[in-house]
Amino acid sequence: MKQIIDLRSDTVTQPTQEMREAIYNAVVGDDILGEDPTVKQLESLAAEMLGKEDGLFVSSGTMANQIAVMTFTNRGEEVIVGDTSHIYNLEVGGLAALSQVQTRPISVPNGIYDIEFMEELIQEEGIQAPKTGLICIENTNNLNAGLVVPLHNINEVCNLAEGNGIPVYMDGARIFNAAVALDIDVKEIVKNVDAVMFALTKGLAAPFGAVLLGNKKFIKKARWIKQRIGGGYRQAGFVAASGIIALKTMIPRISIDHDNAKLLGNGLSNIKGLIVDITRIHTNIISGSIEMLPITIEDFLSKLLNKGIKAKRISKTSFRMVTHWGIDESHINYVIESVKDIINNL
Repeated sequence: MKQIIDLRSDTVTQPTQEMREAIYNAVVGDDILGEDPTVKQLESLAAEMLGKEDGLFVSSGTMANQIAVMTFTNRGEEVIVGDTSHIYNLEVGGLAALSQVQTRPISVPNGIYDIEFMEELIQEEGIQAPKTGLICIENTNNLNAGLVVPLHNINEVCNLAEGNGIPVYMDGARIFNAAVALDIDVKEIVKNVDAVMFALTKGLAAPFGAVLLGNKKFIKKARWIKQRIGGGYRQAGFVAASGIIALKTMIPRISIDHDNAKLLGNGLSNIKGLIVDITRIHTNIISGSIEMLPITIEDFLSKLLNKGIKAKRISKTSFRMVTHWGIDESHINYVIESVKDIINNL
């Protein structure tokens, strides 16, 4: 069977052997009753690592995001969101369907929030205006980019929100990628946001779950909402166990993914006709465009697949590749040579 190099996302990773053993040996209990010791250990470890009071283990980043908005907002309020954010683009209209809030999108070029423009978006109290109930930011800033939001910019958003009595929620699905890229403790990134989520299934390579974090009052309400939307687990320690191993073992190797992404981006950018902006490779995500080449994106991806490489289509002329656990330098070199071969033979 031909080896497949799957670069569509860092969610395609396989768990490490240590994770598999932890799953098998997990001590479990009824999580709805608060009696699963492994889940409680994961939530406590995550809260300690990110400097928050409490944590909530959930099935996915999307679930965490939706629970967070439902916890912070009331029906009919307005939520400021990045126009390229996951919560706005890729969660099946959950903000409207579940929280019944109105979104007010803001452009986030190069992963930086325009504070003056954000201030203009905040709705003043008025008989015809929806109240701004929440500001949602994202780090890394995704939609096929993985851009690191500067620390000072996050703090500017938080200062603006605090001055207006508005909470700030961070979708930190790949927050550890941001921390590694900035070479700082993850606590520094999230210390001023009111709540944050991170995914266990992306850069950390666990097979399941995310953790939502905030103060005890927030998490108590979030846990109740999680139950309402069908997130009540029984013996969840079996899946939480891999998350504990992920937090303890996988963070130090994230820099390898970043190095591989830069290697891949530089190699692709040197191929004539292919467009890759290497200045936008902050972490483990690379985007490329074939718009200058005489090939459709479908044919390009098909030719890649014939060579055992999977990439993600992100527009009519562009694709995404993501480096992760299981991808090494030899894979990167093979991908570069394969793309070069495809383009040279057009």
